[in-house]
Amino acid sequence: MHPPPPSAASPLSGAPTAFEMRAPTRLVVGAGTLGRLGSLATELGAKRVLVVSDRGVQRAGHTATGLAALEGAGLATALFDEFTENPGSGSVAEGAARAREFRPDLIVGLGGGSSMDCAKGINFLVSCGGRMQDYRGRHTATGPLLPSIAVPTTAGTGSETQSFALVTDDDTGMKMACGDPRAAFRVAILDVALTLTQPARVTALTGIDALSHAVESHVSRAATPASRVFSRAAFALLAHGLPRVFADPADVAARADVQLGAAWAGLAIENSMLGAAHALANPLTAAHDVVHGQAVGLMLPHVVRFNAAAGADGYGELAAHLADETGPPTAERLAVWLESLVARSGLACRLADLGLATPDVTALATAAAGQWTAGFNPRPVATADLALLYEAAR
Repeated sequence: MHPPPPSAASPLSGAPTAFEMRAPTRLVVGAGTLGRLGSLATELGAKRVLVVSDRGVQRAGHTATGLAALEGAGLATALFDEFTENPGSGSVAEGAARAREFRPDLIVGLGGGSSMDCAKGINFLVSCGGRMQDYRGRHTATGPLLPSIAVPTTAGTGSETQSFALVTDDDTGMKMACGDPRAAFRVAILDVALTLTQPARVTALTGIDALSHAVESHVSRAATPASRVFSRAAFALLAHGLPRVFADPADVAARADVQLGAAWAGLAIENSMLGAAHALANPLTAAHDVVHGQAVGLMLPHVVRFNAAAGADGYGELAAHLADETGPPTAERLAVWLESLVARSGLACRLADLGLATPDVTALATAAAGQWTAGFNPRPVATADLALLYEAAR
């Protein structure tokens, strides 16, 4: 999520001729790799490790396993768990205060996107001072950050391969994207066994979120030849893996595909950006407490159709991976498949199904127009366009 605002080039043109590629995170992939956490932390020179992990992950037993691996390697540990889903700026400040007391030389985010984002946010504050609001934007760190390790227990946010922390501003209720290359995790452990304990709804929410990352990053105005490689690889894994996981939650091979697909999608975002579906989703979360994966999954098919109507390319390349479908690989085929998958996941497909039959569309659209991701949509979006997209989703 690091690129500058899009240039004056055509929003529907191909990838820019000049680009950068960043992949700062080492991936350690495989069942049982959580057991390597202690040795990996030691490789990074750690002696004292702060583990940031939510209470749901603790109940599943993963936090204890991670702490045991660290302590088995002779490392001192401390745990911070005083945060909830979509961690707020106040919770991150509390975590930074805990870190200053403990004086860690490495931070571990063990859990879903909330744990990983909270860990990154703590790293900003304990390393650079100030408030979380000071780090909104890109390249915002004022000095070196502590090394960190991600251990995702869900397959969706892609935070493990991104240099941004998404933290809710407690004053406004809106998510802040706070990023710097130095905030990226040095290592991410992708242990598929950790994803088997996800409740069905969490699996759906995070999986649909990962899919939206692959789709939006592929057509972003900031997409590059490199980012699209990861977008396509992510989509292929997710398109084949998610239906299998929804049908059989115990399908370990399918879960491994989804987990890796989520990481690849995160790397695609890191080297590209997102679009209008995320711009539309965030106000639904802020104003109506609609969980992010639900919000973005509901809005994505409408955005695909909106962009395709102006000739946005790239959707056909993704639709070509829909092996269970027939017909030419078109944007409409992709949109129909996305709607079907959201329904199969058990999530709502209309705002009315969420009790939002008559939302304040004007207020939502105004908020969506101010979202950073809106500017990277392949088709320019004004407030009126965003209002029409909300109306289409009712």
